[in-house]
Amino acid sequence: MRGAKSAKWVVGAIVVALAATACGGGSGGGSDAKGEVDPNGIYSMELGEPEKLLHTGDTMENNGSIVMDGLFSQLVDYKEDGSLEMVNAESVTTTDSKTWTVKLKKGWTFHDGTPVTAKSYVDAWNWNANISNAMGLSSWFADIKGFEAVHPEKEGAKPTSDKLTGLKVIDDTTFTIELKGAVPAFGHKLAYIVFAPLPESFYKNPKAAGEKPVGNGPYKFESWDHKKQIKIVRYDGYKGADKAKNGGVLFKNYTTLEAAYEDLKSGNVDVLRQLAPKDLPVYRQDLGDRAVDQAYSAVQTLAIAFYADQWKKPKQVDPKVIQGLSMAIDRATITKTVLQGTREPATGWVAKGVLGFQENAAGDVTKFDPAKAKELIKAGGGVPNNAITIQFNADGGHKEWVDAVCNSITQATGVKCTGDSKPDFQADLTARKSKQVKSIYRSGWVLDYPVNSNFISDLFRTGAAGNQGDFSNKELDARIAKADSAATLDESVKAYQAIEKDLVNYMPSIPLWYYKVNAGFSEKVSGVKYGQDGDPILDSVEVMK
Repeated sequence: MRGAKSAKWVVGAIVVALAATACGGGSGGGSDAKGEVDPNGIYSMELGEPEKLLHTGDTMENNGSIVMDGLFSQLVDYKEDGSLEMVNAESVTTTDSKTWTVKLKKGWTFHDGTPVTAKSYVDAWNWNANISNAMGLSSWFADIKGFEAVHPEKEGAKPTSDKLTGLKVIDDTTFTIELKGAVPAFGHKLAYIVFAPLPESFYKNPKAAGEKPVGNGPYKFESWDHKKQIKIVRYDGYKGADKAKNGGVLFKNYTTLEAAYEDLKSGNVDVLRQLAPKDLPVYRQDLGDRAVDQAYSAVQTLAIAFYADQWKKPKQVDPKVIQGLSMAIDRATITKTVLQGTREPATGWVAKGVLGFQENAAGDVTKFDPAKAKELIKAGGGVPNNAITIQFNADGGHKEWVDAVCNSITQATGVKCTGDSKPDFQADLTARKSKQVKSIYRSGWVLDYPVNSNFISDLFRTGAAGNQGDFSNKELDARIAKADSAATLDESVKAYQAIEKDLVNYMPSIPLWYYKVNAGFSEKVSGVKYGQDGDPILDSVEVMK
């Protein structure tokens, strides 16, 4: 789920589409617009076309996930300090981090009026986990006992069961979850969209349900005009504390951030999620107190397509080569000039603001050092063909910094570097998932839950949903499994901190910079706030008459 409702901590989708940014500046809390509030007013927001149908088990990017945030509520959310806050759950308890008991609040309903029950959760999880349904987030259920039967590891194998044996319905408002072993962070994971409930109507026609989702959140679905707009409206039967202060949201599709900003200035769209580099020098002056400059928990990286011929033939690439490419990038200059100081050079793989963040986890590998960069690349056997490409989506405001990164690498090492532009985020993701990336791709990751494991296990573990570059290392997998099964959350976090410091020896990706929201909103709205995932908090926005 993206854009937490009542909490400041916000869980997010896996993949970031925009050219977002890193730390400091204004709060982005929204100005006090003059005039009377219209509680039924509809406001508009910039959005790209979602990659796929709106399924809880398959929404992995932030164009779809912000819509899902309005339509679904999960069991839990986060408070500002990162601790759990109950939403649809009355309680989530465990004594050993292996067996968990969930009790639901009574009286909650889906948007079709049917009750939200324990069975609504168990059936949804079983369906999302089943390999036959080909949901991209199915690996999130791997902790639960019986996962191998519904999602066999062997390619082409069919499931031998349609139920996770670790899930038991006790009564209408109670169910239990038995994991394969202790997972202290499991309670935090339950805030992610894949763990949302589904109504009985979903299973009659899942494809139709992906076009017109029926959720249990503060907004209900109204319409989707593909590549034009999506509309959601307030659900007055919603039982949560985070009731919408507006009548709904119209998500307007834009193919460039530049066009969205021009529409904001002319009053044709009310809320932006991000700005293109071209507008960063002027937007504060243009918008005044309606300009947003706010940190959130995400990191920009260059991910390596390890399946590409360049990196696997005639043998697997030596990490020294990737280390050298990293040290050829002048992050300080690029963030200061091209990105107008709106990002902060990353020193590790885990984003700021989550449990276990540590400064300089990557050591020297993120420092600009042309001489060392050349030395490492040579020691690792060189870059095949002495050339790389960086794939990116043209609708996300990435071209300027990709060009700058390429120039830095080429000038520092002599390795030819060019951008590989895809027309939009859909095309970019399609190329990644169909394993068509030629060399390297721009990657952004925003927290799904505020624990450092989310930036390591869910990106670099073999078979993880976010591991789109096919990085795989058995030794690292074993360490991740051990960290996941630590006795306490604190011990798990510390184990992952040690793993992060060792990632320099594997180089599954190249950290670039920490993100920040640089955006704005119109004079027609107030109460605009951005969550820990960088997305606007939908329900807090007020529309002026």
